[in-house]
Amino acid sequence: MDEHAPEHVPVEGLRAVPADGGPAPLVVVTGMSGAGRSTVAKALEDHGWHVVENLPPQLLPDLESLHERARPPADGGPSPRLAVVIDARTRWLSGQDAHLLEQLTSGPHRPVLLFLDATDEALVRRFESVRRPHPLQGNGRLLDAIAAERTLMADLRSEADVIVDTSGLNVHQLHAKVSLLLDATVGSRVRLAVMSFGFKYGVPLDADFVLDMRFLPNPFWVPELRAKSGIDTDVADYVLGQAGATEFLDRAIALFDPVLAGYQREGRRYVTLAIGCTGGKHRSVAVTEALAARFDPERVVAFVVHRDLGRE
Repeated sequence: MDEHAPEHVPVEGLRAVPADGGPAPLVVVTGMSGAGRSTVAKALEDHGWHVVENLPPQLLPDLESLHERARPPADGGPSPRLAVVIDARTRWLSGQDAHLLEQLTSGPHRPVLLFLDATDEALVRRFESVRRPHPLQGNGRLLDAIAAERTLMADLRSEADVIVDTSGLNVHQLHAKVSLLLDATVGSRVRLAVMSFGFKYGVPLDADFVLDMRFLPNPFWVPELRAKSGIDTDVADYVLGQAGATEFLDRAIALFDPVLAGYQREGRRYVTLAIGCTGGKHRSVAVTEALAARFDPERVVAFVVHRDLGRE
């Protein structure tokens, strides 16, 4: 993770009791090596989850069966919450035990599949900073190992319920985002991550929808606003006071009404809406804050992530 990335993610934590009173779903955490699996495991443990790492794949069905039979303790305490961390070194991902992938992604008690991803540049930087080889590298190049792992993990990524791009997130932001995504108290409501970003740093890998705010005048060119961000009231007032800004917000909410209703019908619970401007500091931040506040909390749990704020 990037230790000096900005921190503007509301931390609410993982709740203890599912909304329907039943056992919390099994969470399977996987993804690219270097993308933050260990950070997510620690975040889950900090919130009282039982985390199993490097579980032999043959034991996964047994563990899932034990979890499904678990019940809240007699004292009325929280239902047990269990997460399993797997990676590319698990041989069944290469197809030797492909039927386990089918077991993971089908059935009445389908686990939540969380996939962590990052750009090649971010992964290379992280491996070089810790001076450790990629688990698939052998005597080859680091970039070749990353490419091989992407191929190996492609099917699992395509089946994921949640894809989190950790490229620009520090450990605190990743901790907070996962906490909110896996909040068990929100029931059937869609979890919507509204993320600001800067196009010059790349479009987020986990974006389901991308909206471009570069049609609005840039506060960067206003001397008294340049050093501030879209979180500051005067910058937000400037951005949202521009011609077309309010109309954009109104139409964005109208656009997402049928989309979110369809996601609820289809059982999809996790969505990332990325809102970009040039540097991810002014326009996208102001619009992200304003748009997230407009979603109906009875239908959607919307939370804000500012990926590139403070990065310049």
